[in-house]
Amino acid sequence: MVDQGKLFIGASRNPDDTLAKAEYLDLKFANRHGLVTGATGTGKTVTLQVLAEGFSEAGVPVFCSDIKGDLSGIAALGDPKDFLLKRAEDISFSDYDNAAFPVIFWDLYGEKGHRVRSTVAEMGPLLLARLMDASDAQEGVLNIAFKIADEGGLPLMDLKDLQALLSYMAEQASEISGRFGFVSKASIGSLQRGLLVLEQQGADQFFGEPALQISDIMRLAPDGRGMVSVLAADRLMMNPRLYATFLLWLLSELFEELPEVGDPEKPRLVFFFDEAHLLFSEAPKVLLERVEQVVRLIRSKGVGVYFITQNPLDVPETVLAQLGNRVQHALRAYTPREQKAVKTAADTFRANPDFSTADVITTLGTGEALVSTLEAKGAPSIVARTLIRPPSARIGPLTDAERAAILADSPVAGLYDEDLDRESAFEILMARAGKAAPSTSARPATTTVPRDEDTPDNNSAAGRWKLPGFGTEGEETDAARRGPPARRGGYQRETVIEAAMKSAARSVASQVGRALVRGILGSLKR
Repeated sequence: MVDQGKLFIGASRNPDDTLAKAEYLDLKFANRHGLVTGATGTGKTVTLQVLAEGFSEAGVPVFCSDIKGDLSGIAALGDPKDFLLKRAEDISFSDYDNAAFPVIFWDLYGEKGHRVRSTVAEMGPLLLARLMDASDAQEGVLNIAFKIADEGGLPLMDLKDLQALLSYMAEQASEISGRFGFVSKASIGSLQRGLLVLEQQGADQFFGEPALQISDIMRLAPDGRGMVSVLAADRLMMNPRLYATFLLWLLSELFEELPEVGDPEKPRLVFFFDEAHLLFSEAPKVLLERVEQVVRLIRSKGVGVYFITQNPLDVPETVLAQLGNRVQHALRAYTPREQKAVKTAADTFRANPDFSTADVITTLGTGEALVSTLEAKGAPSIVARTLIRPPSARIGPLTDAERAAILADSPVAGLYDEDLDRESAFEILMARAGKAAPSTSARPATTTVPRDEDTPDNNSAAGRWKLPGFGTEGEETDAARRGPPARRGGYQRETVIEAAMKSAARSVASQVGRALVRGILGSLKR
């Protein structure tokens, strides 16, 4: 499957239907990203499996999502079925053999794989706003919430931490508005309702600790093959916005954490983004700009990103221009939009003088595709009508018993399966409320309902202690003295007193506050 640094994809055919030549993906250009498109049932999932097997065989770790459960079969030995042997014979694939590949199963819900988590702080305000379909005003409030958490030493780990902080912001709306610009209680209430919806959809299982370590999806098996990380996404796809946001978060984490390596001989990781249209559908401009930036720059960190979708029109042109390796399965052309998609797909290929690309796209059979990859000096090859090679692993899902056996023997078994709930914003805010009102029984911060009044009740917990940076009581909690939380649960060195001194030097005019908020919007992270 891998020959002298090249990954075997299949074999192209001449106009007279005779075998032409083998088609390869050069590993040196595999980090230049790629696109696999085609209508339902044309063979995209099998092509994804073929590519994943080839990268694993070359010692490249792979991360991919399993939408229907079929991709889990890559962990099992393939069956020598007649039609697979016939395909291998048709393309002169003499080295074809059945094999199983090293796999780690992941699942946001912990049902079909190891739990995958991120903290609220790592997700950041922009992606959270996207997840909750927040308005511009609500996104601004989220940015202010993250700023307060930073300055007040309030680690945001899970949804109850953010709920507690939003409740506190509602009670201290007047002071917060004076510093950061107007904070509407209506916006806070909308965000709290949005968090409730996320919780009901199961997103609360994604936020928490221990957070996923990027190194655990970049593992090699003992035999040197790349581990294939398979995300169980059949249930996750019932909440497509969470699915797209999670994969974008993971891509952003790779971009931020990995060092620059230039153009390596082979990628450090290949990332397959199935159902890619969900990422771009109704995405705000600032998010699309960020995706374009990540895709453009992450190749220098040795990561190849491959989008899988039905229609090339699903991917914005600015992103499409970054995808050098193309596999185009059959498209239908029954509607004007589908006809436009066929023309768009045809125009993105380097023309082959032997046939009309636009005509061939609509006549391709199952398991057949138009292939163009980057070759010498990074130039795209002439498009070729190609029979995709048969996969070596099983085509189809694992049984529950097979999956359980792989999970039990996984290299990350026990690392992510138990929740960790350490002291964070919720516990700190509750402790402060307890000190402020020792004679009363304080309700959990997550159940606080914003009041219509602008001034908090002096008998409430929030009314007896001040916003970090505005305090007059001369008392700091241990968490506040440690300073604002850093990523992965650590702490920066700035204390609350230092933060107060810095804030005193700033103007409290609302115009400046809004400028601070706008400055935060340029990044996915705090």
